Parts: sequence; C-alpha cells; structure tokens
Amino acid sequence: MSDRDSAEEQPQGQGADLAMEDSGSEQEMRSQEDEGEIRGDVQELATKTLHIQSKKYYLDVKQNRRGRFLKIAEVPGRGPKKRLTLRMPAAAELRDYLTDFSEHYAQLGPANPDNIPEDGRIKSEQIISDNRRYYLDLKENNRGRFLKVSQTGDRGPRIQIAVPAQGLVEFKNALTELLEEFGTDDPSVEESQAPLPKSQQFWVENKHFFFDIGSNYRGVYMRISEVQPRSQYRTSITIPEKSWSRFRDTFTDYCSKMDELKKTHPNGGGAEGHSREQEEEGSGSRDAD
Repeated sequence: MSDRDSAEEQPQGQGADLAMEDSGSEQEMRSQEDEGEIRGDVQELATKTLHIQSKKYYLDVKQNRRGRFLKIAEVPGRGPKKRLTLRMPAAAELRDYLTDFSEHYAQLGPANPDNIPEDGRIKSEQIISDNRRYYLDLKENNRGRFLKVSQTGDRGPRIQIAVPAQGLVEFKNALTELLEEFGTDDPSVEESQAPLPKSQQFWVENKHFFFDIGSNYRGVYMRISEVQPRSQYRTSITIPEKSWSRFRDTFTDYCSKMDELKKTHPNGGGAEGHSREQEEEGSGSRDAD
C-alpha cells in the first residue's frame, strides 16, 4: 500500500456528505501556523467561503514571521474540521492542478457503478513543498467522483480533505482570486537565494527513504525520512546545511572502511564475517588445547 493510501476515505456522490475518517484529534492536527494563531503572531489577510453540496470550505490567506501561506479548512455536515496549510508557491501549484483535474473531469462520461477503477483512482498528481507532500487523487466509487487532497509531513498525522468533483471549478476560481490578489511568491525566501535541489527518494529492500531539502528562518536543511511500507510509520532526522560536510565525510569514511573489510574478508562481507572468523579461530584454539 502506497504512502498516499494509508488512510481510508469514505467518498461521496450527488448530494451526499463527503464523510471521511478523521486523521486525528483537533489538537493533533494543529500545525505550526495554528500554534502561531494562538500566540497572536499570525495575521489574517483574506478569506473566502464556499458551499459545495453539504459541505463548507474556508480558504484563508494568512501571514506570520515565515511569510504568507494558505489554509484550507473543510467543515463537514458532521464530524471535526480538517485543515491543510500550503505555502503560496504550493498553493499556485494546487491551482494549476485543479485546472487540469476539472478539465479531465469535464471530459469523463457519466459515472458507471459497474465500471469503477479497481482502486477508484482516475487521475493523480503530487506536490512537494519543503518537508510536506500533497497527494491529489481524482477518485470514484459507487457514490460518485471527488478529489481527495492529502497532506503528509514528518510531524503529526496525515491530514486530508475531499472536494466533490462538481465543485472543482468553483474551488479553483476562489483560489485563483486569492492568488491574484496576494501573489504566488514566498516573501520568506530572499530573491537572491539560489533554488534548492529537488527532493529524491529510493527503496532499499523493503524500506523507503526520502531526502527533502527545505529552508526556514534558520537556514537551509535536509530532512531524511524512512517510511515503513506496511504501517506507513515515518521517522525523520533534520540536518542543518552547515553540518552536511561532516555527515558526508563520516559516510565516506565508513564506506571506505567497509570496502577494505570486504577486500580482506571476501567471504564474510564485513563485520559479521569478521566475527565468524574470530569464533572459528577461537574454536580451533580450544580444539588444540
């Protein structure tokens, strides 16, 4: 099961409630921006309210000492509020993908309950912003079609909202108006700063590793995350840029030492083989005695 599917959604159809499992308590879902609002150092710049079927959505542009950001809140007919936060460049990417999704949805024929995709997924995209990933999935089930947007990071639980497919154009238009008014640039990042390297990921046996480069008011950093494929449990470490060279030198040193061990102990392949040879030598000494 992929990282994007670790939570089970309960989508909706015409006139139905977009009920989805709560990804955690309200307190758990609070982001750093929410904590800033409690302290009073977050300024609300603009807000838009949307009513789509039985649900209400709030799109808020806010600003704190790190810069401007967009908060999207979904208020279902029943159940807790769900909230996503995006930096302005990521919000611009979301706007562009909403255009693609709405156009793709318009070209689809009538829903056929007897011909639903096996995993329900019709079209998918992904946004990476610092240490956060946003998964966008246009999906279908026997109730209808909807867009699921999931936010993951190294802290806190997965957060996700769902928007009925019939409301994608209205949602996109509201977001576009906010971006036209407040821009898509991130004021917290200086114009002179060089672009950051893109994120990378790879598998080692059954483990999935992510390498994400980000920046904040403290500087540039690297976040290395390990994701267990079954439980989707994520553990991460954050390495400031000023210490990257020390980590590199340490890794290089260990790689060189392991290469030497493999040359001198070709059968053992490293420390395990070395320990095995020591045991055999000890055993031989005892037999000689």
